[in-house]
Amino acid sequence: MTITATRPHVALPARALLACGAVSGPLYFLTTLTQAAVRDGFDMTKHPASMLSNGDAGWIQVTNFLVTGVLMIAGAIGLSRTLEPGRGSTWGPRLLGAFGVSLLFAAVFKADPGNGFPVGSGPSGISTAGVLHMAAGSVGFLSLIVATFVFASRFSREGHRGWAVYSRATGIAFFASFAGISSGNANAVVMLAFWATVMLAWGWVTAVILRASR
Repeated sequence: MTITATRPHVALPARALLACGAVSGPLYFLTTLTQAAVRDGFDMTKHPASMLSNGDAGWIQVTNFLVTGVLMIAGAIGLSRTLEPGRGSTWGPRLLGAFGVSLLFAAVFKADPGNGFPVGSGPSGISTAGVLHMAAGSVGFLSLIVATFVFASRFSREGHRGWAVYSRATGIAFFASFAGISSGNANAVVMLAFWATVMLAWGWVTAVILRASR
């Protein structure tokens, strides 16, 4: 018997919430990549996106975290109202919601400057805010990784093998790059791979939400 992925008729409020979630990823990366291209001293081979929260223009990235975090939480709520009961219908949205909450924490607790960004900054100790930022990021990224496998299990049960493979591959790639950057020995290749897999993972979130909205 085929298990329906979503309820046959998605109510308008739920569609609006799903739309919020769907635009969160594109908005985040449009804002982040624009800053990465124009802010003096920022280098994607050396610096994670979180470091854009520093400097005179740091408020842009802080706002980016806040807005996209709220949008992601809204999308998670929309998914919880849309998915038919079954495997992953509870924990899938919850994990994506946790990812959204981590973005709010990332806005409140900024990453420490360093490694030449903002221009003129040198080695410095890790602040309490920096530790909390890293903790929030770790929880958020791990929640997103687990979500890919939760939805992969749901898709497999429904018989959607392509979606299941897509979800698992996204989770594996993201976990590998996250482990690489967390090792403390991140070189240019590892850093760029991390940027790429974050985009991949958020693109997966957008795809899953758009699928639910249909």
